[in-house]
Amino acid sequence: MAKRILVADIGGTNTRVAIAHDTAVDTGSIQRFRNTDHPGIATVLRAYLAAHDTTPDAVCVCVAGPVRDGVGALTNLDWTMDGDLLRDATGAPEAALLNDLQAQGHAIDALDPKSVAEVTTGITAKPDASQLVIGLGTGFNAAPIHITRHGRHVAPSECGHANLPIRTEEELRLCQFVETAHGFPAIEDVLSGRGLERVYHWLAHEAGQSSEKSAKDIMDGAATDPRAQEALRVFIRILGTVAGNLSLVHLPFGGVFLVGGVARAMLPHLGQHGFTEAFRDKGRFAGFMGNFPVSVVLDDYAALTGNAAYMCDPA
Repeated sequence: MAKRILVADIGGTNTRVAIAHDTAVDTGSIQRFRNTDHPGIATVLRAYLAAHDTTPDAVCVCVAGPVRDGVGALTNLDWTMDGDLLRDATGAPEAALLNDLQAQGHAIDALDPKSVAEVTTGITAKPDASQLVIGLGTGFNAAPIHITRHGRHVAPSECGHANLPIRTEEELRLCQFVETAHGFPAIEDVLSGRGLERVYHWLAHEAGQSSEKSAKDIMDGAATDPRAQEALRVFIRILGTVAGNLSLVHLPFGGVFLVGGVARAMLPHLGQHGFTEAFRDKGRFAGFMGNFPVSVVLDDYAALTGNAAYMCDPA
């Protein structure tokens, strides 16, 4: 009999909850809750179970924030949680808590191949080759995936808060603009939805103007707004640089996977604005960068699948 797993993906604004049977998420069971309407994740899970009249065999939750020693916290909301809280809220005997990028990493090999779009080709690797997920959405983060004899291990990180790389005079000016506004030029300050907005604002500032647009308006207006096109170019070139840097750190011969709403929105523009060229622009290691294929994950519910896959991993 399939294991009935309650899975939840806690983002910065909303939480999505669903039932999975082993690694298969029942998409018809997915329900979205606005975080600010609830004092914590326990009330969300109880409300979901009351509405669906079910008792799960296990519960796994991923959170957009750091998880340390089994305790997770949201970066932008006063929610904390651990396994005991999840078990008490659901009645499930098994409980686990993951960082959201860890969940994405556990999902990779459980996804429908049709939900993965190739961006940059690479050399076919062995089945146990390391992989890397890079998340672009409300924030930025990445997590390496290692296949070991003890099972799949996805290491958490908070690399979106590392310094932005600087290669050109233009990028230095952008870093100084971000630093002036926010105190520290972090990767997430550019490579995220709000980061794209900052790039657009910076380009206006460079032109002696004060124009601002939402990330959605920038994407929607890219065909007719030259500044929106330039914002995409700057964003995508820096994304290529950062993704290439992370690939040299982790050596993901099994592939780099861009995940999240911003990554999916950027997919049609990556080729036009030189993602692959920036990704491989590593001097004498430029040829070596051809080892790493890069893809975009199209499945918006991949983190829920990853939660379920984690609970089904015999390791």
